[in-house]
Amino acid sequence: MNNEPLSSFTHLHVHSDYSLLTGLAQVPDIISKAVADGMKSVALTDLGAMYGIIEFYKLCKKNDIKPIVGVEVYLAPNGHTNKRPKIDEDRHTLVLLAENNEGYQNLLKLVSVSFLDGFYYKPRVDKELLKKYSKGIIALSSGFGPEISKGVLKNFYDDHMDALIGEYISIFGKDNFFIEILRHPHIPDQEIVNTILLKVAKRNGLGVVAGGNTFYLNTEDDQAHDILLCIQNNRKIFEDNRFTMMGEDYSFMSQSDMIRRFKDLPEAIENTQKIADRCNVVIEFGVNKLPSFDVPAGYTYETYLRLECFKGLVERYGGSIDEATLEWMIDESKPLIVSKGREFFKKDILERLEYELSVIEKTGYASYFLIVSDFIKWSKRNGIMVGPGRGSAAGSMVAYLTEICSLDPIAYDLLFERFLNPERISMPDIDTDFADTRRDDVIAYVQQKYGKDKVSGIITFGTLGARAVIRDVGRALGIEYAYCDKISKLIPSMSELKVALEEVPDLKAEYAQNPDCKRIIDNALKLEGAKRHASQHACGVLITKDPLTDYVPVQRVTSEEDSPLVSQYSLSPLEDLGLLKMDFLGLKNLTVIENTVEAIKKIHDV
Repeated sequence: MNNEPLSSFTHLHVHSDYSLLTGLAQVPDIISKAVADGMKSVALTDLGAMYGIIEFYKLCKKNDIKPIVGVEVYLAPNGHTNKRPKIDEDRHTLVLLAENNEGYQNLLKLVSVSFLDGFYYKPRVDKELLKKYSKGIIALSSGFGPEISKGVLKNFYDDHMDALIGEYISIFGKDNFFIEILRHPHIPDQEIVNTILLKVAKRNGLGVVAGGNTFYLNTEDDQAHDILLCIQNNRKIFEDNRFTMMGEDYSFMSQSDMIRRFKDLPEAIENTQKIADRCNVVIEFGVNKLPSFDVPAGYTYETYLRLECFKGLVERYGGSIDEATLEWMIDESKPLIVSKGREFFKKDILERLEYELSVIEKTGYASYFLIVSDFIKWSKRNGIMVGPGRGSAAGSMVAYLTEICSLDPIAYDLLFERFLNPERISMPDIDTDFADTRRDDVIAYVQQKYGKDKVSGIITFGTLGARAVIRDVGRALGIEYAYCDKISKLIPSMSELKVALEEVPDLKAEYAQNPDCKRIIDNALKLEGAKRHASQHACGVLITKDPLTDYVPVQRVTSEEDSPLVSQYSLSPLEDLGLLKMDFLGLKNLTVIENTVEAIKKIHDV
């Protein structure tokens, strides 16, 4: 018997746990369920942000599913910079999908502006911004809650509704704006709204789209999701007058279930696939996008790095070579530097340098070394204590000669291949230590050199860990804190909850005997690992060639206007995109050494 659906359905309105403490489904699980159901494509439209897009895109490609890049933006009715009291009914949402790469670029800009200029309780855009960045974007009316649906509930006259629809058509175009229909029958007035929305769509020549508005993976996850909302709002499940989505199914439904739900509206199903077919964003991976580094006229990155290395040879190994001789030694039209430099330096040093430079030139990382060397030299010239180098970078002769590291790899027989292997090419990763009181000065120098719009911190996400999620779930269930704490302490540090339940006898026994413990753990298992909050990576710094928003969406660490910028893509996605990520570590012990040196100088009047 053929159980294939009569037509394909694509989920175009999907929230993951990157909709922090609102969505429960994790991206890998969404993709796995889509694969199991035979879906050809799927969208990710998290609330207000694009945190999970790169992870989502790569997993889709890996599993031969078409990724549809999107976001559900918050729409401020009176201007995105207008700070008003927090009134939920005045904040609408809109689902935006990137039809092509221009649309993807516009999503990056919209989301960034919504955080940098429009943040007020939520990141917000307005219709003027939508108009400015509308090209390449397909918009869905976002179902029951937003402006158009609320207009129905407020009994707007037909001409008022048509004028409202006309605003969106003027922004996106008739072919790029769709009315989304949700089927959650127990929501009051939803079918009344849907009936009128269908009439509005027909009257204005707009397509309708079947929406799932997914927030969790499976139907039975509804209680765990309700607990997640309680954790977000610091409420308990038995309290009245709190936000809840119980009573409806917001799971990632199968194609057959969605087709059955919209059996009387087949065009709404068909339009999901038509939109999916139109969305063709291509994100490039594995291509270096290093920032530009200014070199003197007549030099390339490679020849200037050679010059700096030969200057380093003089500094590190002694001798005296005039500028003209250095120019002669690095001239690529002459024989190899080994033969030209033999009279000045030892052959093994020159051979090692030539080998490293050839690998660096082959991999295209010459500018990387120049960039790192530049801010380290600046730091030293400005009295900032810099560490001697750490990790595999200490095995590089080039790093030693350009002052990136202070260890002679020849003297200590260190291997360059541990740092940059020509057989397994990947972006170099040089961690740099600075006195912790001066780290911000180094970052300020980098911002001044490359532009503030090209330098940011990097986001990182806190998750609901095994121990913490036990306490969080217990609190939401109204179970005594002392008992929740007792259960939490039975879980070994850094252990997963599932593993602990199998390996810790006391926990296993308590789970079997106490209904409260079972209730806590059953729900905690579904919440464990979900993203809880966003913060700034302790030392990561992103530097881009062009403005940050050409590559990544950005936001601030906090809602304060002078708060530092961070990219919404975390470390691993940035590396996948070929962007330059540096680790600037602030070490207290270097500050202690720096202060000690200064004290000695004062005592001895040096």
